[in-house]
Amino acid sequence: MWRGPVVQARKNAVNAVKWKLFSIHAKLIAIAATKWWDPDQNPSLFAAIHTAKKAWVPNDNIDRAIKKWTGEDKTAAALSEIVYEWYAPGWIAVMVSVITDNKNRTVQNIRHIFSRFWWNMWENGAVSWMFNRAWVIFIDPSKYSFEQIEELVYETSAQDLVKEESYIKIITWVDDFLEVEKFFNDKWIEIMESKLDFLATNEIEVDDFEKALKFTKMMEAFDNDEDVNIVSTNEIISPELQKEVDEFIEKNTFRT
Repeated sequence: MWRGPVVQARKNAVNAVKWKLFSIHAKLIAIAATKWWDPDQNPSLFAAIHTAKKAWVPNDNIDRAIKKWTGEDKTAAALSEIVYEWYAPGWIAVMVSVITDNKNRTVQNIRHIFSRFWWNMWENGAVSWMFNRAWVIFIDPSKYSFEQIEELVYETSAQDLVKEESYIKIITWVDDFLEVEKFFNDKWIEIMESKLDFLATNEIEVDDFEKALKFTKMMEAFDNDEDVNIVSTNEIISPELQKEVDEFIEKNTFRT
């Protein structure tokens, strides 16, 4: 009973995630295209198009994104890339990168999310000094051993290699990303995901349930915002505590 509305709600949720993914990639392409329209002579645009295609963004969406810069799309509004910074209780650092065509709307939305979790924005530079901008490549550890990837990494310009339970993470500087990713593609190593990120230079553990719950709910709120591109923090939540938080949220989420 009522199966139809439930199924439709799930479809709507999936479509919303897909729409935001396509929208963010389109914005990244449009921003990169401001430097130069030709991807063969613009590494940033080439990387933006490359990652968009890996995310199955349709070619029509990519073409429209480039036209926003060339002026062919007369209805397109100018895009801005903005980074908001703040400290959460315990001096945990958070950075949120957005791409928007309406700064007033975006700053109101971001401030609203901050205020919901009792935190305030700081001035630019207050937090960013604790992060490095880099590309991150993720590889499935169930398909390749850490030792196998480690041996290959030594042949590249990658900066670091990290082993986690659910992935192997390769960190590269922005200018080296395409070269490193191509190297692994040429070796027939399947890449789970690759993305631009802000990486914290130091980490702070969160071991309190209420704080971990706030962080998780905050991340959900940012995930649902149409303009948010990257959210980076230096907090560490143990898998056990994160599981407890996720189960609490699942149990207390109203479903139609």
